[in-house]
Amino acid sequence: MQSKLEKVKKVRDYPIGVFDSGIGGISVLAELISEMPNESFVYFADSANAPYGEKTTEEVKRLSMAAANFLVDCGIKALVVACNTATSVAVNELRNKWEMTIVGMEPALKPAVEANKNGKIIVMATPVTIKEEKFSELVNKFRDSAEIIKLPCPGLALLIEKIDSVGVNHEQEIEHYLKRVFEGISFNDNDAIVLGCTHYIFIKDNITRIIDKDVSLFDGNNGTVMQLDRLINGNRVMKKKNADEKSAVIVEMIDSCKFIEKKENSEKILLNSLAKLNFRGRINFI
Repeated sequence: MQSKLEKVKKVRDYPIGVFDSGIGGISVLAELISEMPNESFVYFADSANAPYGEKTTEEVKRLSMAAANFLVDCGIKALVVACNTATSVAVNELRNKWEMTIVGMEPALKPAVEANKNGKIIVMATPVTIKEEKFSELVNKFRDSAEIIKLPCPGLALLIEKIDSVGVNHEQEIEHYLKRVFEGISFNDNDAIVLGCTHYIFIKDNITRIIDKDVSLFDGNNGTVMQLDRLINGNRVMKKKNADEKSAVIVEMIDSCKFIEKKENSEKILLNSLAKLNFRGRINFI
């Protein structure tokens, strides 16, 4: 019979699973790798069904459960739901089904409010995220502390899915969209924007350029990464530092869309994202 300690040692070597409806969660994966270079990762992009943010609640639940099932079958020790929409709709059901550590995304409203006492907070998110009770409960916590504006962005995640392998997006199309969605919002220098979708992190520069004000941008990636770090460390399943400092981080990129170009594009976007984080390690794609 295997002892509890032996089981922990075995689980410690399992990879961390991460999923999103497409490339958005790659921004989360990059921060996970940067913070936890001793771990290995398997990333599942459900781009055949992207984006989740404009589907029905039941569709998002079904797709999220299927993505999680796939990763659990791969053999993982923890699951990161790197999608705000999937988190708001399905994370509780996922936690009810599996006992493993499951971490989701939450719009970075708290740090935005704390850093911008006198300004308004604009929360950009998908229509599904904004209408969910989980999001409303979060907003209500801070409604007395700041003026919070919910800004649904239908179709934006789909535009960002067109980002290419060197991180270049469709500038003109995206900036035209942003001008339209920000129309009627008067920005001041002490305002803040919360990026409530992991896809939006890839267009930070576009947002800053369109607003042309000293507006702070906040995303939930770091909070998610730190929460996972605390939990797997507390559960004693964090992988110990490899004595070989030159060892590469093992990453498997899987896409529900079977075209090899999709996988290759995702791998290049990850490398580009890691370069922006000044990650100095090596990646071994399998």
